[in-house]
Amino acid sequence: MPQGDKTAYTDKQRRKAAEIEKGYETQGRSPKEAERIAWATVNKQDGGGKESGSGRSRSRSEAARKGWETRRKRAAKS
Repeated sequence: MPQGDKTAYTDKQRRKAAEIEKGYETQGRSPKEAERIAWATVNKQDGGGKESGSGRSRSRSEAARKGWETRRKRAAKS
């Protein structure tokens, strides 16, 4: 996938970026800068595109808590 390719994003993420971009353009930003800021915002909020490994899974604290619960259950069985 070439740099700048947006195929890995969901329709919701594309709509969100378009709305953010429109808002920055009405504030007087250039279209190119507005697009850059919009996609950076979507990436920060959603953790990137929809493909696996792109950060759209559980939060770190949730994953850590799940790991702790699993270890605790294993310890209780032995």
